[in-house]
Amino acid sequence: MDVEKNPKIYATFPPEVASVAAARRFVGVTLRSWGIDEVDDAMLLTSELVTNAIVHAGTEVDVVCETLGGQVRIEIHDRHQARRVPVPGDQVSGRGLLFPESLAISWGVTYGQGDKHVWFTLPGLAGGEQAPPPPPPEQILAAPRPARPTVDELAHRIAQTAQDVLSADCVYVLLTEDDAELVLKATSGVRPEGAALEMGLEGAPVGGRGVYADLGGSPYNLPALQAAGIQSLVTAPFLVDGRVIGLLIVASRDAAHFTEDDVERLQQIADRQAPSMERARLMELERTRRGWLGFLAEASSLLAGTLDQQMTMALVAQLIVPRVATWCALFTVRDTGLALPVYSWHADETMVADLRTLLGLLPPAPPPADPGPWEGFVPVPAADLPETAHRVTGDVAHVFPLLARGRSIGMLVVGGPKGARFTRDMLELTEDLAGRAALAIDNARLYEEQADMSRTLQRSLLPPEVPQIPGLDLAVVYEPAGESSEVGGDFYDVFSVGARWRFAIGDVCGTGPEAASVTGLARHTLRILGRENYSIPDVLERLNALIIEEGPRARFLTLLHGEVEPLGDGSARVTYAVAGHPPPLFLSPAGTVDGEEESDLMLGVFPEAVFSVRTVTLKPGHVMLGFTDGVTERRSGDRLLGDDRGLERVLAGCFGLGAGAVAAKVRRAVRGFSTEPSHDDMALIVLRIEE
Repeated sequence: MDVEKNPKIYATFPPEVASVAAARRFVGVTLRSWGIDEVDDAMLLTSELVTNAIVHAGTEVDVVCETLGGQVRIEIHDRHQARRVPVPGDQVSGRGLLFPESLAISWGVTYGQGDKHVWFTLPGLAGGEQAPPPPPPEQILAAPRPARPTVDELAHRIAQTAQDVLSADCVYVLLTEDDAELVLKATSGVRPEGAALEMGLEGAPVGGRGVYADLGGSPYNLPALQAAGIQSLVTAPFLVDGRVIGLLIVASRDAAHFTEDDVERLQQIADRQAPSMERARLMELERTRRGWLGFLAEASSLLAGTLDQQMTMALVAQLIVPRVATWCALFTVRDTGLALPVYSWHADETMVADLRTLLGLLPPAPPPADPGPWEGFVPVPAADLPETAHRVTGDVAHVFPLLARGRSIGMLVVGGPKGARFTRDMLELTEDLAGRAALAIDNARLYEEQADMSRTLQRSLLPPEVPQIPGLDLAVVYEPAGESSEVGGDFYDVFSVGARWRFAIGDVCGTGPEAASVTGLARHTLRILGRENYSIPDVLERLNALIIEEGPRARFLTLLHGEVEPLGDGSARVTYAVAGHPPPLFLSPAGTVDGEEESDLMLGVFPEAVFSVRTVTLKPGHVMLGFTDGVTERRSGDRLLGDDRGLERVLAGCFGLGAGAVAAKVRRAVRGFSTEPSHDDMALIVLRIEE
């Protein structure tokens, strides 16, 4: 056939009810693209024939549009050659082929070896004009396969079809879940109150089929139907590869309404739709499981993003509620080995208080070793309860142990209202999440313990308070750069030596316990030797020897160490030594900044190192600034704060300010120099001679 003169367009549709509308659109768009405006008859006939093919053949359907002379020929192909096509006069539930008989110019059926074609012709282009070539495939909007219906949509269509075919009062479609329990998916017709929750199939043979003139004589206990006046029913199982995947129940208010023929007709409906139901169920199950995997990945990422124990537990509860359960509670094990509630959350925020009250009334108990149903609220604790507590006490709940590093750290409880179902997939997902949550909670606990120890150690390495020195205005700043679990390497100290005051500001190489040991050694050595009236050079020489004696485990130390001696005229003499440390800066009342650039060797490197002292007299209004390299080496791109006398300019802008204001301004300058977090500790000592 010459395609340019006689175009032919194909489209294939699955054996689903949604395909009928999709086939209509395909035919309508195709004919209009050929310049044919009157397409209503073609679309109506297509609907009828595609419906017949889906209902009676139950296979995929091809729709073919073709122009022949001045006519349009539309063919409907199915893959079931043996199925007979209903013809006018047959007793069928639909209209059969009455429409082709009355609307089409001609129609007929062609049987092949493995399929059959039902076709009809309608008037096409005027005057026998040949149709233009078809548009590109991407312009035919209806050609793509229609979206597959969901399990619930299929179940509702099956229920409606069964009700029409058997003239029933009500139909129930039940499917087995992953735990083999029958669950009501759809109803049609009479729907008794509570039927969705109380189908009452206790102990019933799921695979049963038959007709029951008397409802009481059936093997199914259906109190909801009995209450609605149902007297007879017929049942048929959904079978796929010999396996029962559900049950179709059709009921009537009339006794003996159904016959054995109805069983066969109902079984045909169930057999025809079972494969589609199973495909849709498996696809939804796969999508759900992929969603669970994505959920677990997201949960792991969120839990790994915090090391705050309380925040971690809040994240766990809010990940579970309401996606998996209506409420969630976390218990942790205390020193006694008993679990106590520490966090709870409910989808209904008005019930959070009741939930927490009930949890607080529970007696402490050891957490379970295995997951399973939880009966914590049964019986209700004997105590005064909120008036609304009953909204929670009857809930269905499951418990999951929180196990981390081979030990129990608590338990996770999830719950929902009475009648709520937790499928096997949901329970397995929650158990997996509980394992991840346990490790995250334990990590947060260990981090908090380590951070607390580090803070305690850090406090022990700094003076408990800044001393009050007559005639001197003193301020200090200390900011470690690392996490709170790390001990910084910078330190400061100010202490009295008779009528004089000694100060120190140092920087140990690195952070952590090794740096802390050198810091502790330095602080105690400075204080002990200072109070024994050792001179500043002697103190540094002995400290240098002590650090070297520590061997490879010791860290290098830079240190500014000096002494302030108030004089009778209101001024003060400052004597200091610099061991590999940035020298101090001095600010005059006029706003000029002075300082030296030379420094002696750092401590802990050379045994023969010697240290010299400098002496300067500060008058009222003068300021001395001691600092660590975390100030001058604050980086912004390729620039440092100390470049081009940057710190000197900051200090020059502090004339006339008190010691505290100077320290605050320098700290703001350091913080504002770069938006990046600092990677070095910062320590400041500001001494100002009061006026």
